[in-house]
Amino acid sequence: MFDPNIFDNLKVGIENVVYDLDNLDEVIHVIGRADLLDMAVMSRSFSLRFELVQQPMTSAEIILETGLRDLATEILEISEGQPGCELKLRFYKHIADVSRECPVISQIVEEIWKPELRPVQTISYTYGNDSPQLHNTIELRFPRKINEEQMGDIQNMIEFMLRTLGELNRM
Repeated sequence: MFDPNIFDNLKVGIENVVYDLDNLDEVIHVIGRADLLDMAVMSRSFSLRFELVQQPMTSAEIILETGLRDLATEILEISEGQPGCELKLRFYKHIADVSRECPVISQIVEEIWKPELRPVQTISYTYGNDSPQLHNTIELRFPRKINEEQMGDIQNMIEFMLRTLGELNRM
């Protein structure tokens, strides 16, 4: 019988909450999904991207990743290791004024999340456009791996993501 690993269990937990918000509650629309296995380095990556219903100006993405070391530690039951997954959250927003909007975005994210690691904002645009539209990717990283012990936190994390989307849309 197949024994799912930490990555699979967390992935299913995230999918359950997100797809319920999409299909049952109709609060969000899932606009992207990736479930990847990188055979070159034996890693796994899963992501879901969504936006609030009727508010497509900003989107959010949950990214779950694990690598060979964590997979092997779990599957081989190596006692020295603590297997787990990395979690990243991203928010995508179009902005017009970097010096004015980025500090406001930082304040919103830090007030809601109170993160241990400072959020990173990456600004990009397409060269050659007469009036380039600036794209801001706001990323939250967490300083430690997660495992099934954090399964109960998924619902709260996604509620914080919805709140963040709402605040970023209102600015």
